[in-house]
Amino acid sequence: MGSRISARIGAISESATLAVDSKAKALKAAGRPVIGFGAGEPDFPTPDYIVEAAVAAARDPKNHRYSPAGGLPELKQAIADKTKRDSGYEIEASQVLVTNGGKHAVYNTFATLLDPGDEVLLPAPYWTTYPETIRLAGGVPVEVLADETQNYSVTVEQLEAARTPRTKALLFCSPSNPTGAVDSPEAVAAIGRWALEHDLWVVTDEIYEHLTYGDARATSIPVAVPELADKTVVLNGVAKTYAMTGWRVGWMIGPKDVIKAATNLQSHQTSNVCNIAQRAALAAVSGDLTAVDAMKVAFDRRRRTMVRMLNEIPGIDCPEPTGAFYAYPSVKGVLGKEIAGRTPTSSSELADLILDEAEVAVVPGEAFGAPGYLRLSYALGDDDLVEGLGRIAKLLS
Repeated sequence: MGSRISARIGAISESATLAVDSKAKALKAAGRPVIGFGAGEPDFPTPDYIVEAAVAAARDPKNHRYSPAGGLPELKQAIADKTKRDSGYEIEASQVLVTNGGKHAVYNTFATLLDPGDEVLLPAPYWTTYPETIRLAGGVPVEVLADETQNYSVTVEQLEAARTPRTKALLFCSPSNPTGAVDSPEAVAAIGRWALEHDLWVVTDEIYEHLTYGDARATSIPVAVPELADKTVVLNGVAKTYAMTGWRVGWMIGPKDVIKAATNLQSHQTSNVCNIAQRAALAAVSGDLTAVDAMKVAFDRRRRTMVRMLNEIPGIDCPEPTGAFYAYPSVKGVLGKEIAGRTPTSSSELADLILDEAEVAVVPGEAFGAPGYLRLSYALGDDDLVEGLGRIAKLLS
């Protein structure tokens, strides 16, 4: 008798970040004073003008019906306009597919590009969903580790060492989840030229494009290397920039043949994205970035507080992140030491210990292909952030 679950689906790992967040919320619901650094989710409400656009859309009967599977035409055009405005990448609306959140865009992209056995170079630490979607599409993720000694930014030399005749694509993410690293314009251009030289696809996730701090700026790889545009898929969405994680609107931008094929796939998967959410996204991407800039001020303040407090804890080394809303400290100096009667030997064991003893939820580096680290989101209130980090410091000092 075979398994009740297919081997393909049975092999998928649960999202570690969502699992940690779910556990933290369950403990909180049970009355425990848990502070969660797990989920990559702004603590701000969605800006009012976006919510009002959704309310108006819900009252309009035209939004109660099916709409084109690839997205509302006006939203696709607005995404094209926004992309030119924000990154300098000039595209047409026919190069856009609106998806059910960023994860759906990732899945659609790899399902459309990969054949069984195709290899995808995956810089690590990486977001937990990337390798699972690559495998679901029949591809093989090939991890390329960039640690804290190189500020978590992978080099052309590392990528070239990992390239084989089966390599079809590179996954690129800057600003990075989970590390918060932002690659310099020069580094982005060098990677783009290398991919062009070897005729590779580049799948670039730009979901954190607006969340950069100090002098750091996000560079779009097809802008840095325009000749690469015909083999580039850009992934993005409204979730992080506009505090719209629950609205589930993302998109992929690519060559017309790829977008046409991915739209065909989506027409059988889900049909159109919820029209109300699409109308909200239209208001978001068509508006200015005033609300985003206000959130960034808070994120920047929390970022500096978190890095300072983490680096004051013996055995922890936290490079300063310059993008997204995560810190990614190395905890290798803590492992192997006795803490509250236990001796964690991995970052996973340490995360469990911190949750049990300090009632603080963090995500271990194992989830991101890099054991020996923790990811902490600073997209939570200032008071909780300081309290949570204080508890960790007390436990580990």
